[in-house]
Amino acid sequence: MHKATGQESFVPQTKARLTGAEIVWATLAGEGVTDVFGYPGGAILPVYDALRRFPIRHVLVRHEQGAAHMADGYARASGKVGVAIATSGPGATNLLTGIATAMLDSVPILCITGQVSSHVLGNDAFQEVDITGVTLPVTKHNFLVDRAEDIAPALRRALQIARSGRPGPVLVDITRDAQQASAVFDFAATEPAPYRNHPMIQLKESQLQHAAEMIRSAERPLILAGHGIIASGAMEHVRTLAERAQIPVALTLLGLSAFPASHPLNLGMMGMHGESWVNRAIQQADLLIACGMRFSDRVIGTSTTYARNARKIQIDIDPAEISKNVKADLALTGDLRAVLEQLLPLVASRQDTGWLNKIQAVRGENAVRDIQNLPDNGHLYAAHVMHDLWRITVGDCIVATDVGQHQMWEAQYFKHERPRSLLTSGGLGTMGFGLPAAIGAKVAHPDKEVWAIAGDGGFQMTASELATIAQEGLKINIAIINNGYLGMVRQWQEFFYDRNYEATPLVSPDFVKLAGAHGIAGRTVRSRGAVRPAVEEARKHSGAFLLNFMVEREDAVYPMIPAGNSLDEMIRRPGFNEN
Repeated sequence: MHKATGQESFVPQTKARLTGAEIVWATLAGEGVTDVFGYPGGAILPVYDALRRFPIRHVLVRHEQGAAHMADGYARASGKVGVAIATSGPGATNLLTGIATAMLDSVPILCITGQVSSHVLGNDAFQEVDITGVTLPVTKHNFLVDRAEDIAPALRRALQIARSGRPGPVLVDITRDAQQASAVFDFAATEPAPYRNHPMIQLKESQLQHAAEMIRSAERPLILAGHGIIASGAMEHVRTLAERAQIPVALTLLGLSAFPASHPLNLGMMGMHGESWVNRAIQQADLLIACGMRFSDRVIGTSTTYARNARKIQIDIDPAEISKNVKADLALTGDLRAVLEQLLPLVASRQDTGWLNKIQAVRGENAVRDIQNLPDNGHLYAAHVMHDLWRITVGDCIVATDVGQHQMWEAQYFKHERPRSLLTSGGLGTMGFGLPAAIGAKVAHPDKEVWAIAGDGGFQMTASELATIAQEGLKINIAIINNGYLGMVRQWQEFFYDRNYEATPLVSPDFVKLAGAHGIAGRTVRSRGAVRPAVEEARKHSGAFLLNFMVEREDAVYPMIPAGNSLDEMIRRPGFNEN
């Protein structure tokens, strides 16, 4: 385990001749990088050999996919660029799932890979893979560097690209001979040219005036809050817009935590497993203001029936997202925060709450989320666990979830008040994300309470990272929602495949014993009454703690909109009175 010395950064005071390997670390340190996640191997070994000279903490992962997810969790939790390192060939390709996860969710990470020496490139040398070619579709940009003097400019440019505009992953592949060669390192001279916005990002005063008029004249407006709000730091701006014009706010899965859950204008989550009153309000709205969200299929159902009576204002920094899935009546292309800073002075105050009252009336008829006082019938439901976790922690923690039913229950029952308090894989839906993402979050915020919430299926995909938790001495609480199935797949089989549970029943190890084998304490929980004592024990324990919640096996997430169906075609819990 390599620990940082506590220095903020390290930059040689004078021009110095360094090896390419040393230049890697000197550049990262000069850019303020303090933590990296990685796994060594032959083609990256010169870089690892040089690490001892630099004040950067290296977290040794157990699989390179874990390194990418840790860098991702680090970035989501901190707002900084997360860094992952791997060797060539299988080390580099093992990063791929994590890179794609970051790409689809617009998360800034930098992946540095070793590559075989330049004189054997293209000869199918041992552990050679064209990783720049492989990752081209799932990175914002990538570099192949074969000279020591090009390492610092490539790394600094890569970090700039990762964090600028619409954030995303960038990969820098460095040949072994470039790492071993030497060059003069001049940090200041390698500063990249200033970032330039996409040429299509042009905002006219007439567009802002038009948007303000559309908001003023709307009788049933809604704000659709996406992940871009967090990425742009526009939380207060969106809140000001909502409060000034009394516009209710619906959130995407990745938008959760961008707008306080307790705010009276917060309606909750939209989409496939969103609240029924939210989806109904979208269908009844006459104006949708999409803030940093891309109208994914999980949000809109089908475009042909989506909010047909509503005009749409779409605000996004990526011109490629404008009208891609849903046609925008007005596009405000640019950084969300910058756009709202110009728009807000033009938006008139409004006190009329008739539209909000109408939504809240439907919400009161249909809400099934307040389960605090439901009697304990001897069964433990995942919803109980999520609700109790929220109440016990008061939501004052960072939650990293895996993907599946538990992910949706967390989104429904755990209330997030502060930005960057929910880390979850949305676009790619990557099972195995939760545990390593929680590790990244804990490294980024060692003083914050961090929970990893996973299903019994996804947890086993990256359970090897328990060893990373143990080696790093991280205080992470782990909640496994164990229903003995690949739960969300089983739910689809129940609804759409005549209950043919093929390949979804899951035999798992004793997770508490597995944790114990790593020196991590744990407990199995089987009843509602045992949830609070177990959670409190985990929180008070000095080290990592694993809770294995044995929940109802064939419970389903409701409501649910079948893929490709309209928002009006929700499947409700059996026996539910629609009113």
